[in-house]
Amino acid sequence: MDEKYRADIVINKEKLSDGNDVFVVHCINLGIASQGSTTEEAIAMIKEAIELYLEEQPEAYEDLKITQSPPVFSFVEIAKPLKNA
Repeated sequence: MDEKYRADIVINKEKLSDGNDVFVVHCINLGIASQGSTTEEAIAMIKEAIELYLEEQPEAYEDLKITQSPPVFSFVEIAKPLKNA
């Protein structure tokens, strides 16, 4: 049976200079990124990028070993203070 690995990714929606949306995806385990015009395309692109990366650096599989508990991702909201009039 194949050994299982997991790449943790984060997807952010950004605007291109022409105003179009793009989904930028980062693999936080390996420090690589890709993008796509949809989240599905971005995920497919990062999976391909990860596979190509691992072909060149197979020792990086150690960075993708599945642990007992998955990482927790969240966000914090930051309020911009109002300027005193």
